[in-house]
Amino acid sequence: MTFTDTTVTGLDDRWRNADRPRTSAEWLDRAQQVADILAVDAVERDRANATPHAEVRLLKDSGLVTLLGPTAHGGAGETWETAYRIIRTVARGDGSIGQVLGYHYLWAWAARLVATDEQITAVEELYTSNNFLFGGAVNPRDSDLTIREDGDDLVFSGRKSFSTGGQISDLTVLEGVLDGTDTHIFAIVPTAQEGIVFGGDWDSLGQRLTESGSVEIRDVRVPWASAAGFVEREFTPLVYNTLNVPTIQLVFANFYLGIAQGALETASAYTRTTTRAWPYGGDDKERATEEWYVLDGYGDLASRLWADEALLDAVGAEISAVLHAPREELTARRRGEIAVRIAAGKLRIVDDGLQIATKVFELTGARASASSVGLDIFWRNLRTHSLHDPIPYKKREVGAYVLLNDVPEPTWYT
Repeated sequence: MTFTDTTVTGLDDRWRNADRPRTSAEWLDRAQQVADILAVDAVERDRANATPHAEVRLLKDSGLVTLLGPTAHGGAGETWETAYRIIRTVARGDGSIGQVLGYHYLWAWAARLVATDEQITAVEELYTSNNFLFGGAVNPRDSDLTIREDGDDLVFSGRKSFSTGGQISDLTVLEGVLDGTDTHIFAIVPTAQEGIVFGGDWDSLGQRLTESGSVEIRDVRVPWASAAGFVEREFTPLVYNTLNVPTIQLVFANFYLGIAQGALETASAYTRTTTRAWPYGGDDKERATEEWYVLDGYGDLASRLWADEALLDAVGAEISAVLHAPREELTARRRGEIAVRIAAGKLRIVDDGLQIATKVFELTGARASASSVGLDIFWRNLRTHSLHDPIPYKKREVGAYVLLNDVPEPTWYT
């Protein structure tokens, strides 16, 4: 099956008359259906490197885009604990689309992180009732967008090197600094406007379908009333506002886990059906699945993934409870403890995932290196995004907690 717009149109009927998932388990099953569809031609789509309009339509048709949206507006009203598992599941079929969905969930929650109650209600109704997908122009390593005041409007201008979601998004999250101040302002704007110009220059080794290229923001106007969290042009900070980074770091860890799981599943299927036993070892076997080193290898890799999954599930439950609790309750200490646990989970799945994505070639054999098999996609995807921020700094954060009982101060990366 070739994954084209025609295929997706045909797939509309897959869920049109189906019962809407009612439980977390049913939503996870829906996500697995999406992953199965994506996995069929993930390698071919990666090579074509086309803008993933059809893939986003699949996410929308399946209902996954509004997973966290309020039930009153047609959303599932699910928790972040479920969302993390959904991201992981979709990434098993296609790491790029798992990332797109994960970033969408973070930006869909952005209003809850910093906005007023009225703004939260308006944003969640807008995106949920319209089945909109979010993108974001908030790369912290670049200079911030500049914001100038013009009467009752704010005017955003500047350039970002990365903006995941790009032209496949319906809404874009902007962040910048108000001229003459150190005040950061977030705003949510429609993507389709003249002032948002995507560079179309995403040319990476992996995660090729994430639409993560550069974007120019050219005098995009936002009413002061839409500045997230501002009342009478003043912002009252909460510790809860800083949860954006731990939340997205755990998004990363979960689609890394999904990519690694996809690698192991693809490799094991190949070994069962195609890998030949080695006839020169002195303990010859009829099938590769009987060879001790193959069994040993898969056992080692699977145990790593099961341990990583257990850790990510545990910390996912922790941060989910905090994200869905009253915003005023979160303390700096609790926020820091969760950030450390997420750092530990992330560094483990990066190390284990890269080992898995490499080791599977030894377990499948020389013929599995053929481009037609496509095992390279998992290493390329995981290697590319795991460079987002240096893992040694995550190890340092965990070490400082263990040795000194210190928790990291909130930054754009912790």
